[in-house]
Amino acid sequence: MKIHKVLVIDKYLYCFLVLIFSFFTISLFQRLFLNYGIHDDINDRSSHSVLATRSGGVSVFSIVFLISSYNYILGNEIFDFSLIVPLFLLVIVGLYDDIYKLDFKLKFIFQIIAAKIIIDSGLIIDNLHGVFGVFEINRIIAQILTIFIIVSIINSINFIDGIDGLANSIVVLFLFAVEFFSSNQTPLFNLSVIIVCSILPLFYYNFKKKRKVFLGDSGSLFLGGLVSIYVIYALTNSYIIKPEFDLHKILYISSILIYPIVDLIRVFMIRILNKRSPFIADKNHIHHLILNKTKSHLRSTILIILISFLILILIQLIF
Repeated sequence: MKIHKVLVIDKYLYCFLVLIFSFFTISLFQRLFLNYGIHDDINDRSSHSVLATRSGGVSVFSIVFLISSYNYILGNEIFDFSLIVPLFLLVIVGLYDDIYKLDFKLKFIFQIIAAKIIIDSGLIIDNLHGVFGVFEINRIIAQILTIFIIVSIINSINFIDGIDGLANSIVVLFLFAVEFFSSNQTPLFNLSVIIVCSILPLFYYNFKKKRKVFLGDSGSLFLGGLVSIYVIYALTNSYIIKPEFDLHKILYISSILIYPIVDLIRVFMIRILNKRSPFIADKNHIHHLILNKTKSHLRSTILIILISFLILILIQLIF
């Protein structure tokens, strides 16, 4: 593909330009949100006490969309552009929720629709790789399972977006792991480069003392949808793990996403046991408990990422 030459020969310049573009776009959307009085309300669930906007997700998606559109016009297929459709749907749903608040049941329905679009693009979990002795599975069961996995991942990323930089860090770690452990460059590699370079400037705005920028639901749903696409691809026969990391695929994916998986299951169980809806937000997440101890968003995020990375390495070594 043409774009491979662009990213191989001028990859450092390409990344630098995306970084600069990201800083500009994040700042632009922040000003736009503030001009229209759209900012993150401070309440009893807030972990911040300064002016902030939930414009980060829209900014990152805009960069992906513009770069994809530019390459589409030039005829450079940097990745499967059809994936933009379900991701765009998730961004719009999240943005509406950020501004007007959307009933969780309706948000859940849109997540299922986005999941079905992803499946129709050709990504589906139709092989359990020997889990419970099951390999290939029926097409209908495969679709139901895939929708369940996609929706679960979307919500797991949405749930961990509670302290500065955490969701961003988990997603960046995940993308690096998927690309690093692959025996060959994945067809999603170019998208990975764009996403990582777009997210990095967001860390600066996350940890600013004033006028912060958060991902918002638009960002967490977008990144959750993105991660689900990578997970499904990694579970296909097209994705081959490097021979030196001979690991069961499902265990491998679970090890990379260990924190959001554990946090999602834990929070759901606590809320159900307390006879509350599992989708009603609270401050019982693991990162909230850690934040209560560290009193620092940065230290809490670094601690969770370090633990996640160590668990990832340990699982690779043990199994």
